[in-house]
Amino acid sequence: MARLAVNVDHVATIREARGIDQPDPVLAAGIAELAGAEGIICHLREDRRHIHDRDLRLLRQTVKTRLNMEMAAVEEMIEIARELQPDLITLVPERRQELTTEGGLDVLADPDRYRKVVERVREKGIRVSFFVDPEPSQIEAACSAGGDIVEIHTGHYAEARSDKEAEERFGRIARAVESASGMDLGVSAGHGLDYINIKRFRSLARIEEYSIGHSIVSRAVLVGMERAVREMIDLVRDF
Repeated sequence: MARLAVNVDHVATIREARGIDQPDPVLAAGIAELAGAEGIICHLREDRRHIHDRDLRLLRQTVKTRLNMEMAAVEEMIEIARELQPDLITLVPERRQELTTEGGLDVLADPDRYRKVVERVREKGIRVSFFVDPEPSQIEAACSAGGDIVEIHTGHYAEARSDKEAEERFGRIARAVESASGMDLGVSAGHGLDYINIKRFRSLARIEEYSIGHSIVSRAVLVGMERAVREMIDLVRDF
C-alpha cells in the first residue's frame, strides 16, 4: 500500500501572490497530516519564491510524520539542512527562471559532488533522495552517490498529449521503478500527478510513496484541504 506525501509549496505560492501571511503552509501541512498524509514536503528555493525559512523551521517543529526538504545541492541549503535536520532531503535541480522544477537532477554530470553532499547530511542522520528522470543511468548514479531513495520524475508522463504518448512515457517510468528496486533503493514518484493520471500507477506496486502538491492544493480551493488530501489518499492506498 503506497503512502501519500503532500507538498505545501503551492499554498505558499498563493500567500506570496498578495505578500501577506495567508494561507499558511504550516497550517495546511497540519490539516494534511490530520487527513492521513504520511509525509510533508517543502522546497526551500534559493530565491525564497514561496517557502520561507520561517515555514521550514515551523514545519520541522510541528510535522508529526516525516518532513522532506527539497533543495538544490548548494552550500547554503546543505548548512540549513544540517542545522534543522529534516527526516529526509530530496536533491533537485533548480533554475531561477523556471516556474517549477522542470526535470530530474543530472547526477551523472558530477557524481563526486553529490556523494560529498550525501556524506555531509548523513552525518546528521538525514536520509537522502535524488529526484531523477526515469533513466536507469541516472538511477545507478544516484545509488552510487549513496542515495537511500530515488524519486522518479513523472512530469513528462503528466504532460503527454495523447494516450499513446502517455503509455510510452509510463513504460519508461515502469522500467525505471524496476531498475531502482533491483538496486535496493526506496522508490517514490512525483511531479504533475493528479486525480486522473495517477490511476495508471496502480500497476506499479513497488512505488512506496507519491509526492503530490499542485493538484491537491488546486482541489482544496474547491473542496477544502482535508477532503482533497483524503481523496488522493483513497487513490494511492489502492495501489
